[in-house]
Amino acid sequence: MLERRVNLVGRAATAEVPRTTVGGLRMAALDLEATADFMIEATDPRHRIGRPLYLTSANGEVLARCSTEPQTERLFRAADLINADGQPLVAASKLQSWFPLPERVATTDLFHVVARKAEAAGRTFYMLGASEAENAAAVARVQKMYPNLKIVGHSHGYLRGDALRAKVNEINALAPDYLWVALGVPFEQAFVEEYTPHLANVGVIKTAGGLFNFLSGSRSRAPRWMQTIGLEWAWRTLLEPRRLLWRYLTTNPRALYLLFSRKRPFNR
Repeated sequence: MLERRVNLVGRAATAEVPRTTVGGLRMAALDLEATADFMIEATDPRHRIGRPLYLTSANGEVLARCSTEPQTERLFRAADLINADGQPLVAASKLQSWFPLPERVATTDLFHVVARKAEAAGRTFYMLGASEAENAAAVARVQKMYPNLKIVGHSHGYLRGDALRAKVNEINALAPDYLWVALGVPFEQAFVEEYTPHLANVGVIKTAGGLFNFLSGSRSRAPRWMQTIGLEWAWRTLLEPRRLLWRYLTTNPRALYLLFSRKRPFNR
């Protein structure tokens, strides 16, 4: 379990979270509600660890990339907790393990559960990522859905160099309880690795992929039945064939192989 040995602080902070290995990655065996509760508890001042707690998510594409891209694998191994954002991962764990994943924890669903709990608990959000227009539209819709949620700031994800470093310092000064980073794999994971030392005032960093596009309304979720049987990737391919068709054609077969052949963590 190499990814836990190199992250002793995160291991201690998440020691009570049950895990199971799926496709070569160690994942949190928590349902949606329990994951949100864990995130709320993690921002309690009594449970802060001196740096942001780093949560990310994995699906079939991530499994495939981790098996062929050492840098991506290393970035995911560094996470304090990995959620299973893919129904095939849940199904495979139920066939293979005595302690399977209870359900898919999709970031697009988790965001809303955490937002409701954060609204009640007085926790704060910062939303970083997507284009300027998408980011602004996502924030506006979130504020409308959760009028009492405190969003202390937001920014698009196309900053580089000095502008990005200045934005990181600004985020740290605002000290949000939750920093949602939607830059896509593996850029958001690389952002966490590079800038965590400069974000000591942040409670939890959660990588978020394309979350803001769904929050803004520019993209729609797959029908529930497609989500349930693990075909949300097909829905997304129908919506964006040029961008996603080749990606899924190359990663899905490898992901299926890993799901049913690799029952131990990656260990390079």
